[in-house]
Amino acid sequence: MNAHGTVWPEVPLGEICEFKYGRSLPGPLRVAGDVPVYGSNGVVGAHNEAITTGPTIVVGRKGSFGEVAFSSSPCWPIDTTYYIDRTATKADLRWLAYRLSALGLTGLNRAAAIPGLNREDAYRQRLLLPSLLEQRRIAEVLDRAEALRARRRVALAQLDTLTQSIFLDMFGDPVANPKGWQTAPLQEIALRGSGGLKRGPFGGALKKEVFVSCGYKVFEQQHAIYKNYAAGRYFITEPKYRSMQGFAVQPGDFIVSCSGTVGRIFRLPPTAPKGVINEALLRIRIDESQVTPTFFEALFESVGFQRGLLGGAHGTGIDNFPPMGQMRATKTVVPPLAVQHEFVRRVAVVEQLKAAHRASLTQMEALFASLQHRAFQGEL
Repeated sequence: MNAHGTVWPEVPLGEICEFKYGRSLPGPLRVAGDVPVYGSNGVVGAHNEAITTGPTIVVGRKGSFGEVAFSSSPCWPIDTTYYIDRTATKADLRWLAYRLSALGLTGLNRAAAIPGLNREDAYRQRLLLPSLLEQRRIAEVLDRAEALRARRRVALAQLDTLTQSIFLDMFGDPVANPKGWQTAPLQEIALRGSGGLKRGPFGGALKKEVFVSCGYKVFEQQHAIYKNYAAGRYFITEPKYRSMQGFAVQPGDFIVSCSGTVGRIFRLPPTAPKGVINEALLRIRIDESQVTPTFFEALFESVGFQRGLLGGAHGTGIDNFPPMGQMRATKTVVPPLAVQHEFVRRVAVVEQLKAAHRASLTQMEALFASLQHRAFQGEL
């Protein structure tokens, strides 16, 4: 019996909704429009027509399986997803989206090679089913709580752009160089004699058969993209690590994604483990007597620098970094260290604000999780 004195029946998920299969829509077939195209991890593009009716729940089927997204308008979920619209359930769609997010679908993988969600597994998950009126009330409460979280995320995103705004104000476009700063090729601001600029190994040095369950970490593209070294599952033995010292990374090194999603940069913190980069990464060790790490990271992430650097990208099908010779010769501005240090000081203030917002968001996440639990148990 719940807090309102009524009993909610416990039912399998398959009794209240159908997971419909998304439909393939390759990029070349998409026509410019305002209909969102959803993949397993959210919006991946737009098209001029939808395959769903009204608001839609999208559930990852392959890749980011079990992840749940909600589209407030008709959309096109691609073939790596399932979807639920008003033709596939009688439940309130907002309530169901929240309920699916808390159901643990990301833990229902049975595919050995490619992560995936089998919908029959999902259908067997059991949940308490409140009345439609109660579903709508719960959804409204959770919507208000989610709005608070969303505002905090927006504030964090705005602070992220503030660093780039400060960079442009102080240094200008690093390619056009309107302020006339001294310039130098990248190879001259990287440490010499230690492989300051180094692309990961090609030619099978890191074939799957050399990987072990634990040991020295193999840094992958995802670590640069998501600025997080904790993910990943590839390791090598100590002898293999010793044989690959030319590709080793250490705390303070920058790693850059250079295949597929190119140009993402991450500085390894003091807590990063020992390891080597794979072929999808570039390692950069800077000469801190010329550039500060904070300045260099902002420089690399600036729109002007990315445009100038990646304008030389090459490759078929996916973007790639330009050849290493071109990379080394890429010119960059090198303002006086005193000016760079002033930039570091200003960025530190922004980082303090971001830390406060992150702490607040963490509290909100915990409160939201507690609120969800109570709501789905009838205790709200």
